[in-house]
Amino acid sequence: MRKVLIDTDPGIDDAAAIAILLNEPSLNVELISCVAGNVGIEHTTNNALRLLNFLQKNIPVAKGAATPLLRENRFATNAHGASGMGSFDFPEAKTALLTEENAVLKQWQILQATEEPVTIIALGPLTNVALLLQTFPEIRSKVQEIILMGGSTARGNIGVYGEFNVMIDPEAAKIVFRSGVPITMVGLDIGRKARLLAENLDALETHPVGKMVADLFRSYDGGDISEGVKMYDPSAALYLLNPELFQTQPAFVDVEISSPLTLGATVVDFDGVFEQADNATICVDVDVEAFRQKYLERVLAIREEVANGTRSSK
Repeated sequence: MRKVLIDTDPGIDDAAAIAILLNEPSLNVELISCVAGNVGIEHTTNNALRLLNFLQKNIPVAKGAATPLLRENRFATNAHGASGMGSFDFPEAKTALLTEENAVLKQWQILQATEEPVTIIALGPLTNVALLLQTFPEIRSKVQEIILMGGSTARGNIGVYGEFNVMIDPEAAKIVFRSGVPITMVGLDIGRKARLLAENLDALETHPVGKMVADLFRSYDGGDISEGVKMYDPSAALYLLNPELFQTQPAFVDVEISSPLTLGATVVDFDGVFEQADNATICVDVDVEAFRQKYLERVLAIREEVANGTRSSK
């Protein structure tokens, strides 16, 4: 089984990604660490604990960074709602799963104790991951790969060129890309392409977890699903589970941290302009129809007795 740490800021699309990751038998998810991002750290941590109760999973949850390294918080409540989880009525938080250790210390404990390489899948701002790599540089060799939903090969969604997860903490993203750890970037452009359509959400409605995903996405980003729902974090999850769905290309990536015009931009150098060694694998395309089918299959394969009593508040 592949050992995995999930670092996340739940978040509607985070929940849609975590649901399939936790129900993949080839993965051993050892920790969910939370970071401020879509909403504040108290909300993201509580959302992870409530989601685990809904999914009937017992995964330790660690509370992480409450703010970016150097900047003020900027939340995405316009897209995710005040709590971060739209209007879906989750059960109470499973607080017994919350660790005494903070996220960085708990991540380090797991990494330093393991004999096997560990994959980190990062679905939010990279503050926790940067702190881990800076505070405990000796454990970098224990990290097989960081798969991150973040960045863009084109324009952004917060600012002109900034993608949200990178833009919220660009200094952290810069540290991670410069860390020497193998990185796969599943960027904004992939999530914009890999969309679920209204009929796909309808197909999920007959299943308890599918209903949760469908209800969340119907309240996501203002509730407009006429052009499909952008699958940002689920794209990173499906890259881990089904990499054959994606086309990739190596590149050197750096992050702009000073220019007011391009702050948070991920500068993706495919052509060797900067004469720097490649430091990331970039997802450049996705088989959209296969992506939709595989995501639906994975959700509908989750055992149906999960959270049968949970309802939508809409």
